Amino acid sequence: MENFAQRVRQLRKESGKTQTQMAAVFEISARQYQNYEGGGHYPDVPGLMKMADYFGVTTDYLLGRSDQRS
Repeated sequence: MENFAQRVRQLRKESGKTQTQMAAVFEISARQYQNYEGGGHYPDVPGLMKMADYFGVTTDYLLGRSDQRS
């Protein structure tokens, strides 16, 4: 799931937000968000869907199953 961490990090950077700001958007702790970008943890399905909706991409893109964002 290394693709997930890389893609979430890239999407966050494109949005111009910090990890702390993203954690607030997704209503999780900053540490939990940092773990997502570090590849140590992954969101549950509702969390994954919320991230995809926020970034305007598909869950398949986030998971590395597709290279098409939408």
